[in-house]
Amino acid sequence: MPMTSWIRRTPAALAVCVLLPLGVAGCTSGHAHDGADSPSPVGKVLDDTDETGRHLREVDRKDAPEVGVEVTPYLGGGWDVRLTFRHFHCSAPGAGRTAVTGRGLVHLLVDGREVTRLRTRAYRLPDRLVPQGTHHVTARLYADDGTVWAVRHKPVQSTADITASGAQTATAEPSTGTAAPVVGK
Repeated sequence: MPMTSWIRRTPAALAVCVLLPLGVAGCTSGHAHDGADSPSPVGKVLDDTDETGRHLREVDRKDAPEVGVEVTPYLGGGWDVRLTFRHFHCSAPGAGRTAVTGRGLVHLLVDGREVTRLRTRAYRLPDRLVPQGTHHVTARLYADDGTVWAVRHKPVQSTADITASGAQTATAEPSTGTAAPVVGK
């Protein structure tokens, strides 16, 4: 009886060994039969890009991730940046390079220049990145594949304006970004 059981299992095991790799390869190739890229399962990648050259990933407004940004002076110097999210979670470091609905990372920009990439809701912005004067601190959402989350052809982002004085880096009131998702400011 053990011999019969072994004989019956062998063809089934061989079938799984032959068919499983074929099915997996067909599902993950990422290319259509004519060599063109298959459509993305998350939104639509547009030809439009942001100012850094990254393509926009258009999603419906009702499903779009949102971000809010609040910047306050830190007593020890610098600025505390706090982010709020809706329909969005930061991916863990080392996440795959695939766009997943509502996941990714945040690029933090000061006056349009990227200063860091975040996978967390908080960041301490050093004084050296915010010289005297008024500045725009922008949090922009990116998918893990490097595309920019977008609504109506504009990046999903939020911007807060801050003013740094010469003697003391401070604004009396916290600076809160415009309503999320801000598309384009």
